[in-house]
Amino acid sequence: MPCMLAIAGCLAAIATGPIYNGRDRQLDVHPPRLDAQLTVDGRLDEPVWQQAARLTGFSRYQPTDGVPADDSTEVLVWYSATAIHFGIRAFAAPGSVVATLADRDKIFSDDYVGIFLGTHNDGRQATVLGANPLGIQGDGIVNETGAESGGFGGSYVGREPTDISPNFVYQSKGRVTDYGYEIEISVPFKSLTYQSADVQTWRINIIRKVQSRGYEYSWAPASRAAASFLGQSGSLVGLTHLQRGLVLDVNPVLTSRVIGAASVPPAGAGWGYTAQSPQPGLNVRWGITNNLTLNGTLKPDFAEVESDAGQVVVDPRQALFFPEKRPFFLDGSERFATPNTLVYTRRVLAPLGAAKITGKLAGTSIAFLAAVDDTLGSVSGRDHPFFGVLRLQRDIGDASRFGVLVTTKEEGTSSNRVADADLRLVLDSAWSAQFQAAVSSTTRPGAATRTGPLFNASLSRTGRNVGARYSFATISDDFVTSVGLIGRPAIAQAVATHRFTTLGDKGALLESASLEVRLDGLWQYQGFVHQRDLLERKLHFYSNVQLRGGWHVGASVLVERFGFDSGYYADYALERRVGAVVDTIPFTGTARLPNLDYVLSLDTPQWQHFSLSTQLVWGLDDNFFEWSSGNIGLHTLALNWRPTDRLRVEGSYIWQYYFRQSDGSRVAEDRIPRLKVEYQLTRSMFMRVVGQYTAAWQDSLRDDSRTGYPILIRNGAGVYQRALSSSSNVFRADWLFSYLPTPGTVIYAGYGSTLTEPGAFKFGALDRSSDGFFVKLSYLFRV
Repeated sequence: MPCMLAIAGCLAAIATGPIYNGRDRQLDVHPPRLDAQLTVDGRLDEPVWQQAARLTGFSRYQPTDGVPADDSTEVLVWYSATAIHFGIRAFAAPGSVVATLADRDKIFSDDYVGIFLGTHNDGRQATVLGANPLGIQGDGIVNETGAESGGFGGSYVGREPTDISPNFVYQSKGRVTDYGYEIEISVPFKSLTYQSADVQTWRINIIRKVQSRGYEYSWAPASRAAASFLGQSGSLVGLTHLQRGLVLDVNPVLTSRVIGAASVPPAGAGWGYTAQSPQPGLNVRWGITNNLTLNGTLKPDFAEVESDAGQVVVDPRQALFFPEKRPFFLDGSERFATPNTLVYTRRVLAPLGAAKITGKLAGTSIAFLAAVDDTLGSVSGRDHPFFGVLRLQRDIGDASRFGVLVTTKEEGTSSNRVADADLRLVLDSAWSAQFQAAVSSTTRPGAATRTGPLFNASLSRTGRNVGARYSFATISDDFVTSVGLIGRPAIAQAVATHRFTTLGDKGALLESASLEVRLDGLWQYQGFVHQRDLLERKLHFYSNVQLRGGWHVGASVLVERFGFDSGYYADYALERRVGAVVDTIPFTGTARLPNLDYVLSLDTPQWQHFSLSTQLVWGLDDNFFEWSSGNIGLHTLALNWRPTDRLRVEGSYIWQYYFRQSDGSRVAEDRIPRLKVEYQLTRSMFMRVVGQYTAAWQDSLRDDSRTGYPILIRNGAGVYQRALSSSSNVFRADWLFSYLPTPGTVIYAGYGSTLTEPGAFKFGALDRSSDGFFVKLSYLFRV
């Protein structure tokens, strides 16, 4: 500590720039404009840093707020004609800094600093530019929508998470020092969009994550109970003569694949490979103005260099969501965001070409997308589906906004169109409200046009000790979106949630404890329209405890009562035998099933080399396979091991099972172990190996809760077939070499293989079912 104080005192003595203390509410920062050259090397020893504005006086933000930060942080800011520059000096106890030579966007298990830049000064959206102590980058976008996040552990309180999918071009270097670490970050104005005014004000805040304590600090003293995190930011004031110049990024891409498969007789047994012709593609980004960008693409590659992580189905009526990974669709994606995910770009499977315009003009956010898909995405196999999206959002007041959306998908003589209007109101520092109304129109050959509405409304209070959220939503049976993704269609739902939180004293073992009570009622849409009874009733109790040092413990009790969902079981029937006669009778199901589930979760701190997270769910719940009560379990385990600053090992295990309550027999079971090993050769080069085994088993189905008759399920040809036992044991292995010096310039070389076997986890009879090699080359030409 004396050494740290001596260094801090020396630095303060030589610095001449103005000081802005966040805790003293000195939040209007006037950074100097300096004509100086900077070498980004992670050392704050150039004379220009002495003249920079100094941001100090950080406060704790997570897990509790309102007290001074436990570790000192200084952020230096200045700008030149073409870039804005940040220097971070973070003090920490010797040996406590967690830093690895990670891949881009893989820094969030390390200590890191994130800079939130609201270049449009609207308090609703910010570009996030971050780095760990070695200068490895992690970036993205925050677009505050007021959406609720959570799961079995209850809703999340605090700032909305950063979407780390977009990547920005900027320089950063860092180093660990005796007193903590230093980072230099230089962001060219070419990489940002901002206002067209001659003199500008940008919103700014800086967060710092300290893994050894489990704390997050904020320069602007932000309250976790506030309806907006970005609205509590400070400001960079008086930015003048910003020279962005011509913004033109040309990004040619070349991909090539070799696909392996078993040879088909009479060609002969064995394994053969088919080399696909090299596939050229092109991405172009043009900054029309400082705040309006045109993107175009021809035959973009899917950019999926690693298979999607395995997911288990908790409720088969709920659609699974997989994130977008293609760079073209990620750039500016936050401007297309709507409640209920009415824009889901993975609907565009293999576009031949696409273009979009995104930006902000006079307080109105603009986003337009047009794409022509390959015939792969058409029902007929011959048509080229066309996708069109127009999204406009208008700022209202300090943090509210009104938006409209129009989407269309045209395929031959079929079409689907959606029109939407939505409003988010930030009423005061704690209360906010959200409304959405949409209508769809769907035309199919030989069928009448289907038109249906969607509506939802919510009111939220994010209080420090008491929070609440009330929401109501309806989705018509006839509401269809071919461009978006509706989690569960044809329902009406009312939810009321209350949260009670107590905060521990500074330095206490218990830092925070919360209890959340959630009351959830759900109807089938037609049942709601005709004033019939609820389909589902849920009463959930969630408790969460944050302990000193970054430990998190959760426990929940879920009390539910589910009604028979006739729509989901429309293709089910029963096989009844009367002597030698076989009869097919309707599957009507037990009217209601009671559920009682328990949840335990544990998250350890992010230690220097290791962390663990686990969640256990068990109890009496729906056996959806047979619509009967079952003893269920869903257990997950995730391990992160970083033995060196270059080697990362991530392991996970998912185990889900259903046992009949009637006789204890097993109905279904899924086990998904996954292991990822990455070795960082250099800052921009790494190798990765991923192995994932998916073992799925299902018993022959019967009407367990009523008759015991065998269950029949109608196939695609309309014929009822017995639901016989089945199993699938698939092992997927992927290998990748990656060289990514900057976003847009990459070399990927990889191999992936899928193998199957009759018995789960035997590994002695694995048989290759498919494999393939791929190479991707791209280079970013920045004019």
